[in-house]
Order: sequence, then structure tokens, then C-alpha cells
Amino acid sequence: MLLRLLDRLEETLITLFIGLATVIIFLAVAHRFASGWAVPGLQDWLLTLHFSWAQELCIILFVWMAKFGAAYGVRTGIHVGVDVVINRLAPQNRARFVLFVLLAGALFTGIVATLGATFVWENGAHYAIFTKLGIATEGLFEGPTTPDLEWPTWIVYSAIPLGSGLMSFRFLQVAWVFQRTGELPHHDHGHVDGLDEEKTA
Repeated sequence: MLLRLLDRLEETLITLFIGLATVIIFLAVAHRFASGWAVPGLQDWLLTLHFSWAQELCIILFVWMAKFGAAYGVRTGIHVGVDVVINRLAPQNRARFVLFVLLAGALFTGIVATLGATFVWENGAHYAIFTKLGIATEGLFEGPTTPDLEWPTWIVYSAIPLGSGLMSFRFLQVAWVFQRTGELPHHDHGHVDGLDEEKTA
């Protein structure tokens, strides 16, 4: 049940991030184009709207989407892999090698998540959390903010420990299933989710 919710959260976040980024980019481009129209009243109103933050927010959304998308890729088997040599090995050696690669992926992404969490903590997360809890923050680094949105950067950088931690978990999940069944997730690039295959008469 919990894994199913996590799967849905992953897919929902990716969809939400790419949808938001698409809408924001469309509005920013439309605003820039329409602001050039010499229509009295309309042009004045459009020039009062500021979309200087749009590029920064889209970059943030795409970074978060990429981190969670990488975890999704591990879970569904859509990550790019070179397995020509591995598939030529004897079945027993292939299984060992695949398991080693999966565990190495889990270790690497786990290290990235740990280092990312440390960076986020020292980049202002500790200051924000201590402030919320009413703990003294004397001598602590408040942390920088983003140039346009002026958001605390530790919130933006949280994509690293969260996404990499989830990716490490997905590597371990795939390794566990492979150890028990010998099966790896496989993505059929010709299949589109939600579309039923046509029934042949």
C-alpha cells in the first residue's frame, strides 16, 4: 500500500512539475509577445505584469522533475543501459554482475543523497528549522535566497537528497526483486499507458 502511494506520488510530481513549467513558459512567451502590441490600455496593463521570475521557476521545476524522473526511470526500467556484454555472460555470472551494478547504483545515489542532505542542512535548513522550533539561532548561517523569486536556496536544493534518496531506494527495490525472481523491470517503448491494445477480430 505504501509503495503504491509512493509510486503515485512520483508520477504525480513529475506530471505536475512538467505541466506547471509548460504553462509558465507559455504565459511568459505570450506576455512578451503581446506586450509589443501597440494597443492603448492593453499594452500599459501588460507592461505592469512582471514575468522575470518565470525562467528561474522553470529551471527549479525541471531540476526537481529530473531528480524524481531518474528514480522513476530506475523503477520502470527506462534508464539507458549498455548490456550487450552482460547479456553474453553465463546466466549465473550475469545475475551476479547485474546485482553488483544495482547495489553500486544504490550506494552511489545513497552517498549523493547523504552529501546533499548535509549541504541542504548547512545551507540554511538548520536555521529555518531551529527558528520554527524556537531554538536559538545565534551564529547559524541563514542561507542565501534565489535571485528572482527570493526563495531560500535550501528548499530548491532539497531536490538532491530527496530525489537521490528515492533513487537509491528504487535501486535497492529492483535489486531485491531481481534477487528473488531474476526479473528486471522492462519498459516497452512502443506501449502507451492508458491506451488499450486494439482487439483483432
